[in-house]
Amino acid sequence: MANTSRSPGGHGPGTTRPVSARASSPSPRSSGDTEPTAANDRLALNGMGSFDWDLDSGTYHLDDVGLEVFDLRADEFDGVPASLSARVLPTDSERLDQAVSLALREGHLTFASYFRIVCRDGSLRWAHTQGRILRDPQAHPYRIVGIVRNAEEELAHAEGMRTLAADRRRQTDSVRATTEALARAITVRDVTNVLTDSEGLRRFGADGLALGLVDGDVMRLVAVTEQPSAELRAQDDLSLTHLEDGLPLSEAVLTRHARFVSTREELTTRYPRLLPYAEEMGIEAAAFLPLAAQARSIGAMGLFYRDRHHFSTEDRNICIALSSAVAQSLQRAMLFDQEREFATTLQTTMLPRRIPEIDGGEVAVRYRAGRSGREVGGDWYDVIPLPGRRVGLVVGDVEGHDSHAAAVMGQLRIALRAYATEGHAPATVMARASGFLAELDTERSATCIYVDADLETGTLRLVRAGHLEPLVRHSTGRTGWASVRGGLPLGVATVFGQDGYPETRLDLAPSDTLLLCTDGMVEHPGRDIADGIEDLAAAMRAGPTDTEALADHLCGGHPNRLGSSDDMALLLLHRAAVPGAHATRQLTQHVHQADPEGLAQTRAVLRQALAAWGATDLLSDVELTADELITNALVHTDGGALLTMELRTGSTPCIRLEIQDRSSALPHRRAPGETATSGRGLLLVDALAGNWGVEPLGSGKNVWCEFPLAG
Repeated sequence: MANTSRSPGGHGPGTTRPVSARASSPSPRSSGDTEPTAANDRLALNGMGSFDWDLDSGTYHLDDVGLEVFDLRADEFDGVPASLSARVLPTDSERLDQAVSLALREGHLTFASYFRIVCRDGSLRWAHTQGRILRDPQAHPYRIVGIVRNAEEELAHAEGMRTLAADRRRQTDSVRATTEALARAITVRDVTNVLTDSEGLRRFGADGLALGLVDGDVMRLVAVTEQPSAELRAQDDLSLTHLEDGLPLSEAVLTRHARFVSTREELTTRYPRLLPYAEEMGIEAAAFLPLAAQARSIGAMGLFYRDRHHFSTEDRNICIALSSAVAQSLQRAMLFDQEREFATTLQTTMLPRRIPEIDGGEVAVRYRAGRSGREVGGDWYDVIPLPGRRVGLVVGDVEGHDSHAAAVMGQLRIALRAYATEGHAPATVMARASGFLAELDTERSATCIYVDADLETGTLRLVRAGHLEPLVRHSTGRTGWASVRGGLPLGVATVFGQDGYPETRLDLAPSDTLLLCTDGMVEHPGRDIADGIEDLAAAMRAGPTDTEALADHLCGGHPNRLGSSDDMALLLLHRAAVPGAHATRQLTQHVHQADPEGLAQTRAVLRQALAAWGATDLLSDVELTADELITNALVHTDGGALLTMELRTGSTPCIRLEIQDRSSALPHRRAPGETATSGRGLLLVDALAGNWGVEPLGSGKNVWCEFPLAG
């Protein structure tokens, strides 16, 4: 302990007698001459002892209460400040000496300090002293009077207040954190995840939680943190109960009052059905909180505790405040789920209910709604049976994410399907779909890709309107994006007069797989689309060989899909390793009068089919004959022409060509002069075809020709 001049040895005292004693001042009263006063009595009643320290003589008077503070008997104190030194913890004695010395040196009137006393049993306890310094006219100190008291209860109370303040801060932070987490929750599942994870339980200070929602006249548990044993659930399953069963969650719903149960006895006495649950799960206390929003009870929440036996007012207020936040979040989430279910149902009902089986391969489709709230997208797919055992494949996306987008999608899908079924070439189908969308009372555009697939030959005819290109995985495992020429999105192309879509032809080899998809597969907020395209190609390359399994893998497994907020649709076309026995031997093509490019497209289709059938030696004859008959129908009738070409086998294999129109007037041969510009059509047919004829159809006619196949 430091020895300082004029150090007050009685409060962590120094042992040196004060220096520069005042010679002219009268000597203060000695400790033995001090008599109790009314002030001392009042101090004693308040648990305070008094001291009187003569700095000149070094004597120190300490009353009986002061002795008790220092845990001293009267015979253990001789009035010498040094006698108190052994009772003060050395570090605190030094600090106390410094406080008194500073007050003496700087001319302060008072000082105060807390210090620890070493009791006779070796334990420590806190004490506090406060003194007033008396000075003579020359400002020299000659006496210090003051009090000492036991500060243990005071400091314990202060510590308790600090702990309480810290608890309140933690509770406030907990409420804030829970409210923020619930504000981010979108679905009911999101809300239950916030409540049932370890962090959620910590915020409530609970060991377990059960959440029930009202469903008509029953209470349905939607989340619990700890499931009871299977045997207990088999005896009495509380996951679905009637509101009138008298259980605590139902009671909270009906009364809209929170109930706090502090003992297991109280819990099981009031709710006997909970006895086996309380015993098995170790429940000692519980809180049952109603969940109400907009004056309507939507459910209740139960909190369970294993070591709690008291709920303070603060605890109750915290629970009630948090339950209010939970109710508001749940109401919002339930509304979201209902609207999302409605929107998704609307979307899916506009998609094909059944995917037709196709010869020579298989098709797999998937649609997944994004997590963009109550919005619904305009993504769609379609598989359309075409004449000649071909198949039309469509994937598209109408602009926007609302019910209007879904409605436009439904109309556009039906229109495009109708155009394709009529037998139009892919470019014509797409142009007409663009015109249809442009004429609708909407400002929406749509991207689309349409494929006319012949799986016998593996020939694909593709048209793309502002859409993502197709991805092909070859039988060797090599995967790449096919280069397909494209045009403007549907609707926009017609408005700008650019709906003459170019057609691209691709070959799909046996065991190859083609992927058509919407941009939800590759686009993600905050991420470069190039990364999404690379990820999708990698997922396609590494995916399973089974078509359905590959669709599942692409829909939910590859990295870009994780957390995506956009809708997506995909369609997979897999060509069989060996073409089927019923290979395509017929094609049908419709040529409209108002379609100037229809004749050229028909020639291309004929050439493709004849090459696939091994009849290239008849190519020029069939093409010229078809061109003549179609032109005759377009010029001399009031409608279009329907071309059918069939490969016939048997004793007399041939290529049979049929041209139907809506005119009942039968054609007849003419004898044109040398300078005539028409009238030679049937002469040409007669010269090129092995056999030909005309069949009346009632509402039109059918002109047919047969071209024998060599060998």
